[in-house]
Amino acid sequence: MHQKRNVLWAKGYAQNRGTRSAMNRWFAAASMGLALLLAGPTAECLSAESALYLPDAPAAGEGQTRSQNPPAAAAGQSGTQTSPAANPAPPMTPEEQRKLAQEQLEQEEHQRVWAVVATFNTTANQEAIPLSPGQKFQLFFKSASDPWPFLLASVLAGISQAENGLPEYGQGVQGYGKRFGASYGDYFIGNFLGNAVFASVMREDPRYYQRGHGTYLRRALWAASGTVWCKRDSGTWGPNYANVIGNLSGAAIANVYYPQSERTVGATIGRGFSVTAQGIIGSEVIEFWPDVVRYHQRKQAEKLARQGGVPSAAQPAPASSAPTTDPPLQ
Repeated sequence: MHQKRNVLWAKGYAQNRGTRSAMNRWFAAASMGLALLLAGPTAECLSAESALYLPDAPAAGEGQTRSQNPPAAAAGQSGTQTSPAANPAPPMTPEEQRKLAQEQLEQEEHQRVWAVVATFNTTANQEAIPLSPGQKFQLFFKSASDPWPFLLASVLAGISQAENGLPEYGQGVQGYGKRFGASYGDYFIGNFLGNAVFASVMREDPRYYQRGHGTYLRRALWAASGTVWCKRDSGTWGPNYANVIGNLSGAAIANVYYPQSERTVGATIGRGFSVTAQGIIGSEVIEFWPDVVRYHQRKQAEKLARQGGVPSAAQPAPASSAPTTDPPLQ
């Protein structure tokens, strides 16, 4: 009897281990693909640092500094001699803040990477207005109903079925449907709890704030910290409790539809932290995607300039051999 029980336990352990190794291979492949994607384009325009540095908050860029502190000459043209410190702008009313936050949110809901990946939970405005609880729920439902998470869930379900992950689900259309439902369920529940419910209760901003400037190392560290470090509605920065607790709570609720072999404490915690780690990859892509776009745009402009015989900025025009003075009249 004990020998039969040991055989069954060993068989289940081997299946779980195979599932874990398959997930680890997929996660490693995704990380390697991200590194290859970003290494080339960013090598020419970004440099690494010798010391690690993680700021308390992303500093305002040059353009933001100029917009917030206009030159004194512009003030002098108005015919009045007033200083911003003497006459500060009146604070916005709660209704004005809500309207401005709604305008910013609607702009963010059109952001994408590769014209496919939705990045609605991202902002490059370091002074973005905090979202109200209703706007946080709006942002979540907009993200959850977008075609992108369904496409991602279908791809992950196909990979899992090809590797026979979660063998209790079986194969065929029924097995694929179960894997698809589990994949999308993980996304929906985790984001609902972390980006809407807990973010509203704990007054945390569910958006990722792009740094957008600085060296490659500082920006990479900033992006990696986004899943555990966030901006609060008060304007301060601190631990991202909503995201971490939301991912772990979502993994626990997912035990309702996961097979019995995946309902252990270790498997549940592993799924929660796996979702958090996947968020780091997403933040890295979002942070450096504008650099990739600018790199390819510059290369395309240089190519068109060479084809048209027009010198680019990196290729100065050759000196002209024509005379600099008019020829004498005959």
